[in-house]
Amino acid sequence: MGIEGTRSIRGAVLETMGAERPYARSRPVAVRDLELDPPGPGEILVRIEAASLCHSDLSVVNGSRVRPLPMLLGHEAAGRVEELGDGVQDLSVGQRVVMAFLPRCGDCAGCRTDGKMPCIPGSAANNAGTLLGGGMRLRYPDGGEVRHHLGVSGFATHAVVNRKSVVPVEDDIPPQVAALLGCAVLTGGGAVLNPARPGRDDDVAIVGLGGVGMAALLTALSLDVRTVIGIDALPEKLIRAKELGADAVYTPQEAIEAGIRPALVIEAAGHPRAFETAVRITAPGGTTVTVGLPGPDQTSEITPLTLTAEARTIIGSYLGSAVPARDIPVYAQLWREGKLPVEELVSSTIALEDINAAMDTLADGHAIRQVILFD
Repeated sequence: MGIEGTRSIRGAVLETMGAERPYARSRPVAVRDLELDPPGPGEILVRIEAASLCHSDLSVVNGSRVRPLPMLLGHEAAGRVEELGDGVQDLSVGQRVVMAFLPRCGDCAGCRTDGKMPCIPGSAANNAGTLLGGGMRLRYPDGGEVRHHLGVSGFATHAVVNRKSVVPVEDDIPPQVAALLGCAVLTGGGAVLNPARPGRDDDVAIVGLGGVGMAALLTALSLDVRTVIGIDALPEKLIRAKELGADAVYTPQEAIEAGIRPALVIEAAGHPRAFETAVRITAPGGTTVTVGLPGPDQTSEITPLTLTAEARTIIGSYLGSAVPARDIPVYAQLWREGKLPVEELVSSTIALEDINAAMDTLADGHAIRQVILFD
């Protein structure tokens, strides 16, 4: 017998990890009809309006981030509240919310670091494929459980999430913009605003111009720093960075040969060679902030003497060292003022059924953000 209040939804479930490419042929992600149980205490039901593809989704598909399967993917999403679970009193039905892929309990040692460290219970829930409270609300029609991706599972018509996994925004923020605020902007922009904190006289370079890197670039531009530099191996990414306002663009080799030495360098590629490039070009006395997530077995080589002799700083920044409830309203206001054109990060809109081919496009580096719009 089903649970009272259970509804039928449609979502994209990863059922095979590490499948051969092209994914359009192997189809590791299956778009299926599912059952979604109603929200429990401290949870909400959200009708998804927009969800975008991120490398954190791809990393589960290709197996570089091992997660329990089957799992309904998607963590960068926004939607409307449709139902409130017991105890949720600070949201209203119909309100637009942004999903944040790392919930913050607000009480643990990680949450007490003001964004520097991730929430401990939130991280444990994400690794287990559950919501923050430890439960699961997704099932196949035959009863088999489906795991949640990063507490969100946004590649679906609806999602049940913990209240602490969402941040409300005003209705003037379009769904496709709101979705990107919860991951690309929160991570890339956060690397700029939180650990880097550039001044107007600083030069800022971004190594890796995917969604997170481009969001970092836009955020740096919104601060009117002296120079913003984009660095990527793909010419099309460099062209786009110039279109968005970058003062200069280089391939990694060109950046090294040109001898640029910015005071602040953000590494957003998630590749060990990109990290090495970021460290190498950072000016003496400067700071390298790394937000990219390479595979757990990948390594980089740097010269420790450089760190000492040149008084360098390297900062690791997970999720942009962000506190979503604090930071997302800041980005929303920057967008509202015309200083942070997040919509420029959207490469295309796609249908949910296009998810496997879209993963190929993402893996090939040919998109910044592909957004699924739900009717």
